[in-house]
Amino acid sequence: MAALAIILLSFAIGIYLYPQMPETMVFHWDAQGKADGYAPKLWGLFLLPAVSFLLFLLFVAIPKIDPLKKNITKFRKYFDRFILMLMAFLFYLNLLPILWELGFRFNIIQALVPAFAVLFYYCGILIEKAKRNWFIGIRTPWTMSSDKVWDKTHRLGGKLFKISGIISLLGLLSEDYAIYAVILPIISFTVFLFAYSYFQYRKNGK
Repeated sequence: MAALAIILLSFAIGIYLYPQMPETMVFHWDAQGKADGYAPKLWGLFLLPAVSFLLFLLFVAIPKIDPLKKNITKFRKYFDRFILMLMAFLFYLNLLPILWELGFRFNIIQALVPAFAVLFYYCGILIEKAKRNWFIGIRTPWTMSSDKVWDKTHRLGGKLFKISGIISLLGLLSEDYAIYAVILPIISFTVFLFAYSYFQYRKNGK
C-alpha cells in the first residue's frame, strides 16, 4: 500500500540523516513562525513516522471493528484515499524540521498552509461521501442517532470543509495572519456544524 510506503520512506530518511543531524533539533515554532522549541534528534527524526505508523494501524482496523462497518464499505475508496493523504501530510510535516536543520529557512506556518488546504479540502470530499459510522465524519449525539441528520449535516459539512481549505490559502499572502487563515475557519465551521446537527435533529427527529 502506498500509505505504508510513505511511512517506511520517513523512517529511511531518518536513519540516513541521523548521523548528520545535530543532537538537538528545532521541533516547534510559534504562531509567527519563529522557532521556539527543541527536541533530541531521535524524537525530531522519528516521532512523526512512529505516530504515522500507529495511525495507519488504527485506520486499517477501523473498517473491521466499527459496529457500523457495513456503512464504511459504501465510501471505502474515499476513506483509503484519506489515509494516503494523511500519511503524505505527516510525511511533509516531518520533512520541515529536517530541511530547517539542513540550512533551509522559511516561514513554517506559510509552508504548512498548502498542506492544510489540500487536507481540509479532501476532508470535505470524504465527509460528503461518509455514511453513519463511529469513527469517520461529524459524530455528534444527533448525527449518530439519525441517518437523516447525519446526511444533512455531512452534505453541508463537506462544503464547509472545502471552503476552509480554500480560505486557508489566504495565509500565503501574509506571514502575520497565516495561522488565523488556517485555524479560524475550520474551528468556526466545526462549532457551527455541531450546533447545526442539534437543530436538524430537533427539526427532523429520527
